[in-house]
Amino acid sequence: MSKFNNRPTEMTTNREGMPAYAMEDRARLVTQVLTSFFNEKKFYGDNSAEMALTIQRVIRQDPDFASRLAVFARREFNMRSVAHVLTAYLAHEREGKPYVRRTVNGIVRRGDDVTELMAFYLATFGKPIPNALRKGVCDAFARFDEYTLAKYRGAGKAVSMKDIVMLCHPAPKDEAQAALWKRVLENRLETPETWETQLSRDGNNAKTWEKLIDSGKVGYMALLRNLRNILQAQPRNINKVWSTIADPEAVRRSRQLPFRFLSAYREIGGIAGSRAMGALETAARYAVDNLPTLPGTTVIAVDTSGSMSSTLSAKSTVRCCEVGMMLGLIANRICEDSLFYTFDMEIRKCPVSRDAAILETCMRYASAGGGTRIGLPFEVMIDEGIRADRVIIISDNECNRSNSLYRQPVQALADEYRAQSGNDIWVHAVDLQGYGTQQFAGPRTNIIAGWSEKVFDFILLAEQGGGSLERRIAEYEWA
Repeated sequence: MSKFNNRPTEMTTNREGMPAYAMEDRARLVTQVLTSFFNEKKFYGDNSAEMALTIQRVIRQDPDFASRLAVFARREFNMRSVAHVLTAYLAHEREGKPYVRRTVNGIVRRGDDVTELMAFYLATFGKPIPNALRKGVCDAFARFDEYTLAKYRGAGKAVSMKDIVMLCHPAPKDEAQAALWKRVLENRLETPETWETQLSRDGNNAKTWEKLIDSGKVGYMALLRNLRNILQAQPRNINKVWSTIADPEAVRRSRQLPFRFLSAYREIGGIAGSRAMGALETAARYAVDNLPTLPGTTVIAVDTSGSMSSTLSAKSTVRCCEVGMMLGLIANRICEDSLFYTFDMEIRKCPVSRDAAILETCMRYASAGGGTRIGLPFEVMIDEGIRADRVIIISDNECNRSNSLYRQPVQALADEYRAQSGNDIWVHAVDLQGYGTQQFAGPRTNIIAGWSEKVFDFILLAEQGGGSLERRIAEYEWA
């Protein structure tokens, strides 16, 4: 029996004052980082200050883990702001400094990663800039060509590419690079012809979009974000957009988080035709087609209580309950056999087939309201004699209603089910908000966090004895 996730001994209470297990710092940080946009409100408030304290504790205890987590979050879960935050704290803390240069190398995937990282460091800690951070930024800066430097020049922002040269003093490798960086300082970079500049110059109209679509300049994510504009402009070649959106290779390369498709689906819902909606549904399916099949029977339970009603960020229209529902539907799609429930103060069985349309079904079932009884799936399993190989609970873990066993964490009900059924079931708890407590613990328990379909990679990994998400991060390597 795998015992990589032994039961914590320290008890605490959650945001609702109900019993919970306290999380160890590394596990707590994983859930905070993979479920948070820094400085963004959640239902129970912005937890960025708490995250910062956890970051500092982990860096002082295990800076290597903090470094690997930053790169893992950026590369595997496409989380940008928290990767910048983690790297800045590594640069500030004495124990983290030896890991900074490699971390910067790992998290810089776009030109504005260096300007955002430096902006956060200066706003939080001020000058002087640590030597390790300066060297890491110089390494990354040396990889940028004129197109990248011009596209992400950051004029008018807190930190621009020009500021990077003045703050970090990178050493050019040859005369050509020296001339390039001189043009950065003199504001003489050649403005790249991008789809953004063309749209700004020529206007948001059918003729402009026809040219942009034919040019292939608009990237996959940019297409998703501009679908409303494109639909309103009605370019004659709009069918090329739907072909691109639904192209499996384009979906794979884009590495979009699943909720991005849901956001686009919601945004165009009032004006789109069946071709547009169908393209997004196809893309959502392709995004999860390579996930491993979960054998046997799985109970899937998605929290749709009131605390899941907040949006992921101030700029997002996607709510936490919708991310949870989408992950639940993805799980349903990859399960050999499943029972699908939603719960708040009551539990509802949803008649969802494996082949159900992911986005349409998500919009139909993802309501949010009422209290939270996370133990309801186990009560149903006990009452109805359900035998399953695993339970996947997708929630923010903020249970706030009692029953006879709720004066303990919900683990008590999982233990009750095991005792009564003789079925030593796996419990996989997917944390969507990172408030820092957990309801489940002990052998055959797997705590996961994140908004990505990648969370499901860690279900079979755990069941096959491969360890937890935390362990995978501790062993994470990158080129």
